[in-house]
Amino acid sequence: MRGLLLRWLMLTLAVLAAAYLVEGIQTAGFWSAFVTAAILGVLNAVLRPILIILTLPITIMTMGLFLLVINALLLMMVSGVVGTFYVASFGSALLGSLIITITGWLLNSFISDRGRVEYVQVQRRGRWRM
Repeated sequence: MRGLLLRWLMLTLAVLAAAYLVEGIQTAGFWSAFVTAAILGVLNAVLRPILIILTLPITIMTMGLFLLVINALLLMMVSGVVGTFYVASFGSALLGSLIITITGWLLNSFISDRGRVEYVQVQRRGRWRM
């Protein structure tokens, strides 16, 4: 439960970052982004796998880049549902989905499966051999 709430908060921060960085995306504040992140999370869990399966040939042909289009469509769907969250155009949604994906991935990489914030420690074990 703690991990879910922490990931929800990270997605909220990613939505806020997209609204700050992309001119065509607007949100009314933190709580609007919080609700947006909740609905986006539900759509990602329910609708995104179906869309990925339906568009699998084009996703394979574009080497996975079509997933950004799917994310942009989901972001525009959330914009239609949440009245305090606005996406102006598909281009804004595409750029916003890229920012949300990268920011969310970076922030969620520090959260363990148990919902704890952790860091990655890299150690060198000898020389690199060729």
